[in-house]
Amino acid sequence: MTTAEPVVTTDTDTAADVATADGTVPADRPAIRIGGEADTIRTLTTAVAGGALPDVFVAGGQLVHLSRISGAALADHAAAQPAALPVSADPVTASGLAFLLAHHTYVHRLKKDKETGELTEVEASPTKTALSAVLSSRYWPGVRPLTGIVGSPVLRPDGTLLQTPGYDPATGLYHCPAAPVPPIPAHPTADQVTDAKTFVLGRLLCDFPFVAPADRANHLALLLAPILRPYLGCLTPFGLISATTQSSGKTLLAEILGYIYGCKNLVWRKGDDSELEKAITSALHSAAPIMLWDNIAEGTVIASAVLAQLLTSPQWSARMLGSSGAGFTATNNRLWMATGNNIRLGGDMATRTVLVRLDPNDPHPDQRDQTAFGIPHLDNWLKHPANRVTVLRHLLILVMDWIQAGAPRSGHTMRQFTTWAQASGGLLAHHGIDGFLDNLADMREADDEDAEWVAFLARWHELNHDRRITSRHLRQQAEIDIVNNQPVDQWEGAFLTDDLGRIPSTKSIGRILTGHIGRWHGDYVIRSAMDTHAKARVFWVETRTADDQATDHRTTHDHHDLWQ
Repeated sequence: MTTAEPVVTTDTDTAADVATADGTVPADRPAIRIGGEADTIRTLTTAVAGGALPDVFVAGGQLVHLSRISGAALADHAAAQPAALPVSADPVTASGLAFLLAHHTYVHRLKKDKETGELTEVEASPTKTALSAVLSSRYWPGVRPLTGIVGSPVLRPDGTLLQTPGYDPATGLYHCPAAPVPPIPAHPTADQVTDAKTFVLGRLLCDFPFVAPADRANHLALLLAPILRPYLGCLTPFGLISATTQSSGKTLLAEILGYIYGCKNLVWRKGDDSELEKAITSALHSAAPIMLWDNIAEGTVIASAVLAQLLTSPQWSARMLGSSGAGFTATNNRLWMATGNNIRLGGDMATRTVLVRLDPNDPHPDQRDQTAFGIPHLDNWLKHPANRVTVLRHLLILVMDWIQAGAPRSGHTMRQFTTWAQASGGLLAHHGIDGFLDNLADMREADDEDAEWVAFLARWHELNHDRRITSRHLRQQAEIDIVNNQPVDQWEGAFLTDDLGRIPSTKSIGRILTGHIGRWHGDYVIRSAMDTHAKARVFWVETRTADDQATDHRTTHDHHDLWQ
């Protein structure tokens, strides 16, 4: 029996040119003729690479299908909370590829009639083996790259605004607005800019009990971050909204971002980095640009090494849940946030966090009269799509006016987030909004671990000055003395302890101190050297003098002046 070569129809040939055995003709679907297993794999690979399937993109070498989600809550006026975007980009599986081929192409093979011997075309579905083999490819040169999904206009790298719905070849982003946004002018008028600033500061944010101007400025910088991210192409820090008591407005403050951009709510699992890693991996399968841990338990110390690593990593990689070998990699292009009462920081989180503090200074903040607010009952107001568009339009006008002015930068520095900090600081300064990142001292106070080290090193320096001692000697100093039948702690409770409140062993103290050599805690730093005579490592504490601090202040002040 002769087998015809596998054929993929050209753009000018459709299934309308091909008749099936029963005489029916699928309309306007590209025809794909398959043969044996190997031919089928080659043919389907060519067809998919040639763009035969609509809404199929490539992300990280993997084919993904962009599809709408039924019942998306963003269009619901009575939505109880912000929802994720109404579209998702899901990896194409073998069954998913079979579905797409069946709906968007006419896959057929030749079948020989047993009685007449004639070859007729019969619609066919490729085997799972063939479909899986096609999907094993990581190279798809003819498939459009997808870098992300956005539900609101964003700033392109060239400073223009992406505001047309659909796929944007310049950025690889797919713009899927939940509600139509009127065109934003590239050159806003002075009146438009004044109206935007008045709305944002005088109505939207005016009734939140910010502790200081820095807290309001920091929140506004977070509010603008999703718009600026494609333009800056950089990481953004962790956004922490911490209040002194319940009903302060912390959740609502975070929900402003969720309502206008799309949000995914996450569950915080205290002290379990393994579960946190799984939660992050699962969350990154969502297209939502805002990832929020809302209402973390009061007094929680956020000190996760996993979260600290996530915030400074452009890519997130993890083993797929329920898999022994397959891995998952995603671009870390989200804004990670948390809210809670009296939240503390530990580990490396303080230098990776933008702090927004709220203090209503009221024993019953839930009983405040909202009818006199700039926007009465803001939580209900935000549920209406037209109102969310109003917020977004004013934010976009502030951004475009900054771009029109040349996008001036400030002189802020913030580890891996300096690019974001300088752009945000420049944008806020352009609009006369002061205080951005001015609460760094309060951030250090919120760092419990650093505060413990400051107390420990300060007492060490008081007891030993610059004398060089071993970890064994230091451990001996930590012992409680008995004077006049009374226990006396010369460290006054400042010595380091483990999670159970016990003083570590000599060996553990040595390892702990070695891990902090050269790292400043407040005005103190540990130095170390090898004592060749005693054949042991010795440690001592140095402190900055008043002159050193004055010099640092002048240097920082002069550096800031350069950017005014």
